[in-house]
Amino acid sequence: MPHDAILVDRPMTEAVCDLDVARRVLTTEAAGLHALADSLDGTFARAVEFLDVSNGRIVVTGMGKSGHVARKIAATLASTGAPSLFVHPAEASHGDLGMIVPGDAVLALSNSGETAELADLVEHCHRFGLPLVAITARAGSALAKAANVALLLPPAAEACPMGLAPTTSTTMQMALGDALAVALLTRRGFTAQDFRQIHPGGRLGQRLRRVRDVMHTGDAIPLVTPDTGMDRALVIMTEKRFGCLGVIGADGVLIGILTDGDLRRAMDPGLLTRKVGEIMTHDPRTIGPDALADEALRAMNAYERRVTTLFVVDQARVPQGILHVHDLLRVGQA
Repeated sequence: MPHDAILVDRPMTEAVCDLDVARRVLTTEAAGLHALADSLDGTFARAVEFLDVSNGRIVVTGMGKSGHVARKIAATLASTGAPSLFVHPAEASHGDLGMIVPGDAVLALSNSGETAELADLVEHCHRFGLPLVAITARAGSALAKAANVALLLPPAAEACPMGLAPTTSTTMQMALGDALAVALLTRRGFTAQDFRQIHPGGRLGQRLRRVRDVMHTGDAIPLVTPDTGMDRALVIMTEKRFGCLGVIGADGVLIGILTDGDLRRAMDPGLLTRKVGEIMTHDPRTIGPDALADEALRAMNAYERRVTTLFVVDQARVPQGILHVHDLLRVGQA
């Protein structure tokens, strides 16, 4: 029997029950996050300080489900300007402790705070004087007592109906890791340009490209002066293939644009005897070279009469390049 048929034949009461379970899980976990936010105090700032002053990397560790969360936290930290790695606590006892060196800081996750596999790693921190920040639910646990700073998860029910499977607790761990990462990047002044340097691939990398990275420059820029004859202007427009011309004054400043639309509106038997300055559009839409490619796309679509080309100018409105919507398509932006 096709899977679709099985789904169609399921009693509606089962589907309703599934939705009830899903909503209860999400509501329970959301309550845990609210409790976590309300519980934060100066201890969180101290934890951020310990991680920030480290000259090395932030080593994130945890066992079981906490270990899976720790891997994600390490990846988030690394992607937001805080060099980080995950070390499995059991593997650490068999040689991977050599990956944790003076100058590093350690962020250890354990809901119970009594994870036996963390013992050797904790001792390693003490031996070399490495800052140890713990995320745990028990203030009196071995991990909390051994840490320089212990971030405590507030009491919260697991979303599992038996109250056993790590659900709310791991959600709170993940969210607390995100909070640490964002606090660190804010403290360190991590910018969108910094983000792009370590995210060159994928959709994020494309969105963070600068206009200067994709614009056409030099002889490719179609430029004329206001006194250029229309016969010559049409030749240049055809050669450059942008469907427009930038019009610059004697000082090199962009003062207008000549588009296909301008040509259609000015079409008459005497068109070729006229000058560009007579039919150009004044005060054309432009963008700066340091703007994000995403901003350029928004600028092209900002008005009812959308444009497909933008001249790229410096603060004095001197043309530095030209950008076509096809350039944004080429890099996956549009």
